Amino acid sequence: MHSSTDSSSTAPGLDLDRPVPLRQLVYLPEADEVTIGSPETDTYAVFPADGAELVRMLAEGLTPREAAERYQTVHGETVDIADLVEALVELDLVRSAGEAAGPAAPVRWQRLGQVVFSRPALVGYALVTALAVAEMVRVPELVPRVDNLFFSSYYTLVVLMLFVGQVPLLALHEAFHALAGRRLGLRSRLSIGRRLVYLVLETSLDGLVSVPRRKRYLPIMAGMIADALAIAVLTLIADATRGTNVTVASLCLAMAYATALRLAWQGFFYLRTDIYVLLGTVLGCVNLHAAATDVLRNAVRRTVGRLPLDLSVHHPVDRRVARWYAWLMLVGYVFTLTMFAGVVVPTAYRLLHDMWLRLTGQASLAGRLDSLALMVLSLAQTVAVVVLAARERRAAQSA
Repeated sequence: MHSSTDSSSTAPGLDLDRPVPLRQLVYLPEADEVTIGSPETDTYAVFPADGAELVRMLAEGLTPREAAERYQTVHGETVDIADLVEALVELDLVRSAGEAAGPAAPVRWQRLGQVVFSRPALVGYALVTALAVAEMVRVPELVPRVDNLFFSSYYTLVVLMLFVGQVPLLALHEAFHALAGRRLGLRSRLSIGRRLVYLVLETSLDGLVSVPRRKRYLPIMAGMIADALAIAVLTLIADATRGTNVTVASLCLAMAYATALRLAWQGFFYLRTDIYVLLGTVLGCVNLHAAATDVLRNAVRRTVGRLPLDLSVHHPVDRRVARWYAWLMLVGYVFTLTMFAGVVVPTAYRLLHDMWLRLTGQASLAGRLDSLALMVLSLAQTVAVVVLAARERRAAQSA
């Protein structure tokens, strides 16, 4: 923050003798940094402590010149106040000309979030999950397994039913994230993203950085809680219907297994999963993924005799944690390969083998049509992933 004051650095249109119309701001001090943002725009940034002090002066109504003079009186150093104001404008923390000041709109569903994540509700979720685990121990057929996916000989029906059945479960996962944040008065946004070759729903809770760290844990873990609860409920329904309605029981077990796979996805530590976000939050990291990736790259570069990357560009906390988290990323890669060998390969082999038999005439017309329809569905998902990847690439290049 410290630099010489220079009138030539004044941003165009900035009047140093007029108060800056800042939005309603929130401040969260952590160590020697302060997170500052506005619930109105849901934009937040981390400032050094002296920068946050200047922002508070501007928020109190001091003009930029008065704030810079007070700062110089207290600290004995000059500051480029125009640069700070320009940064606040870029973060959309300054109201535009003619924009009326007013309180942020109330957050919807806040009361529902408080109910869903009340202590009695959390105890209920734990009891249901424990009951489902006990039933799995008593009835091993209820334990999630690959064979549960093939509840019908028509594979197109299997894929469609799993897709249709997983949509509300994916929505439940993201809704739990959103409600856990909204109970704290935080806004959320739902978007479609991509993880490897799969389309996923994503909930953005940018305002989470503005609440104390211990209050962030539940919103981060909420999606995993939803998945575990969904698996438990589906398993109990399957247990209750397996003697009277085999179709319902089989479908529930298939969806439970698909949800279990999504929960296991959290062990892919080289991706920015919920567990990664949780660890980064608990440990106070800024961008652990980038630091850990560079640590792994350096291990490879040393092996081949190349100069290591400069790790000093990363936050000190990230560098410290990355020393061991980098190896956890390797565990994630091993786990991915294990899942690939134990789930993807057997499933793909069964599908491709049966499709080949059907398309070569060793099945009825319905079987051949089923295989053709499955090929079209698979192609459609691949095209959707490619289109989304291209869009992300264009957005990154524009940024």
